[in-house]
Amino acid sequence: MFFSGCNLACVFCQTYEISREGLGQEISSENLASIMLELSQKGCHNINLVSPSHQVYQILEGLELAWAKGLTLPVVYNTGSYDKVETLKALEGLIDIYLADFKLWSPELAAKYLGARDYPEVAKKAIKEMYRQVGDLVFDNHGLARRGLILRHLVMPGLLGETEKILVFLKEELSTDIYLNLMGHYHPAGQAHNFSEINRTLTKKEYEEALKIAKDLGFKNLDTTHRALLELLLPD
Repeated sequence: MFFSGCNLACVFCQTYEISREGLGQEISSENLASIMLELSQKGCHNINLVSPSHQVYQILEGLELAWAKGLTLPVVYNTGSYDKVETLKALEGLIDIYLADFKLWSPELAAKYLGARDYPEVAKKAIKEMYRQVGDLVFDNHGLARRGLILRHLVMPGLLGETEKILVFLKEELSTDIYLNLMGHYHPAGQAHNFSEINRTLTKKEYEEALKIAKDLGFKNLDTTHRALLELLLPD
């Protein structure tokens, strides 16, 4: 479930029309609850709240209504990690899975590409709080995620130094047991064409180097589901 708007201003956003241009429609808490229940009835495995940070309390109203009517699916908080710790603490016990991005490490690059110089410090605190609440990812007997943290990092062209610093932080401050998804599907989107250094796709060599960094650091649960496809699509 995508929510219009975003508390970040990523120049390379791949859902730019939703996050920056307001694509979507206004709905009530009752409508939101009905959509969640409809998804459950259709056999969805979870309720995935995409970019919820700026509408948390409105979303909670809808969730409370849905729970009262029998919703039992795991709730996924799908975030860029630009979240106040106080907000996350208010969600403790209500969110089953945190699906969190750690985008950039350097304040200068965060200011340039995300519109938020303080992003790295905010994200570090937020991710540590999410991990404190739910811990490592737990699967059920069918292989479906039920509870825990999934950490995503989008590998960006020319910024492997950022990737390495983020992964070192995750190793030292969380655990090498976390479920780590290194995403290699970056392509110029949104306003990326205005920044020549990131106005290109990732290369196979860059993605392979990112995987090597993660493996060398000892990450045990490294999601490489799409690696074969990326090998075909990425340029050399």
